[in-house]
Amino acid sequence: MTSASSAAPPPQPTSGDADGKDTYEPSGLKKVVTASMAGTVVEWYEFFLYGTAATLVFSKLFFPAGGNEYDAIIAAFITYAVGFIARPLGGVVFGHFGDKYGRKQLLQFSLILVGISTFLMGCLPTFDAIGYWAPLLLVALRFLQGFAVGGEWGGAVLLVAEHSPNKSRGFWSSWPQAGVPVGNLVATVVLLILTTTLSDEAFLSWGWRVAFWLSAVIVLVGYYVRTKVTDAPIFVRAAEEAEEIKSSSFSAIEVLKLYPRGVVTAMGLRFAENIMYYLVVTFTITYLKIVVQADTSDILWWMLAAHAVHFAVIPLIGKLSDRIGRRPVYAIGAVTAGLWGFFAFPLMHTGNYAAIMGAIIIGLVFHAFMYAGQPAIMSEMFPTRMRYSGVSLGYQVTSIVAGSLAPIIATALLSRFDSSVPIAIYLAAASVVTLIAVVYARETKGISLESIDAADAAAHLGDQGATRKEVTA
Repeated sequence: MTSASSAAPPPQPTSGDADGKDTYEPSGLKKVVTASMAGTVVEWYEFFLYGTAATLVFSKLFFPAGGNEYDAIIAAFITYAVGFIARPLGGVVFGHFGDKYGRKQLLQFSLILVGISTFLMGCLPTFDAIGYWAPLLLVALRFLQGFAVGGEWGGAVLLVAEHSPNKSRGFWSSWPQAGVPVGNLVATVVLLILTTTLSDEAFLSWGWRVAFWLSAVIVLVGYYVRTKVTDAPIFVRAAEEAEEIKSSSFSAIEVLKLYPRGVVTAMGLRFAENIMYYLVVTFTITYLKIVVQADTSDILWWMLAAHAVHFAVIPLIGKLSDRIGRRPVYAIGAVTAGLWGFFAFPLMHTGNYAAIMGAIIIGLVFHAFMYAGQPAIMSEMFPTRMRYSGVSLGYQVTSIVAGSLAPIIATALLSRFDSSVPIAIYLAAASVVTLIAVVYARETKGISLESIDAADAAAHLGDQGATRKEVTA
């Protein structure tokens, strides 16, 4: 069986919306965006809460002391990486059933799953109380959390992308991405309030648990909002057509067989973006705490400002991708990401508040040039019948070798060389990989999702494809 890239020419971009198939009332589209963002904020509040706690709490309470101050932090980051290892599995499972039964149902389930795992983290006994059972239970809950988050991203962005007009898909589908810094911002605010109102002893004793327990309240709000939306018309049509032609959804293996170019390109696009994000928002906390010896509350204030700016620029850059194209915007992000480490860490090392905040903010702005357009460009790589599986596979598998390892590798490099230069080189090398993927990618600005489905049916469904065309006629 041939790949899509050789079986048929790619569908051509269109101005979109002429036939009315992919249009959606503005009020209805905003409702979908709100529902998608609500869950994304919840799940990433919990996911990034763990990342911050890995340095501030877990390295102190859940692991035995090592030979130096980096050992326990690296151990905590290894448990952090477990969540990333689980994410591709969640992406594959949720992608399969999401393509078969709809985006909405799977999104609601993932929200409950991540909420339960995060709440239970706040209930765990420490290493002093139960020994090595503490990190083992933490790892188990982290795996469950990562599994749920792995299924969240694809469903959340597709819920919006499949409702969006062709000409503005980049803008609308960037909003779920903006929900990620909001979730991180909320987690930072909660931790900031706790660390500034409690003594260090009280925070480490019980205060950190409050942040995890609050997830129960936030989950209920997100779940309620998501009950108010439905799957996109294009998905409903695809499901009806699949029933008519007795065809079930394709698995992740079949996505790899039919659309290897799309999956590999998505992985390459994801590589530097994922590494950079976790260097900026996770490893930076370690760097500032140990090397710069900054106060915890100061670090959280700097992160708070950076997350706010990140949230503000993501939709603007998403809109820019609708105007000048997905590839030019992404290329800007890849090039600037490769330069960031060489000036950002020296700025942090000065200890100057404005310089540190500027370095973090600039890092997240550079990151946004890659992150904002991801939902649009990845959703435009796959047909509706396997889109959830395709984007989840391309997005989540990369996190195993990218974001999960980034804080570990960076901390190990810092411990070994006592310098930020190797870390900057590491990020620059990752940026080269992503820049190659940008060159390899097709420009899909303004493309019609229906045309992708039509090309897929013609190339891969044979007689079923002809039946499919009759169904849609």
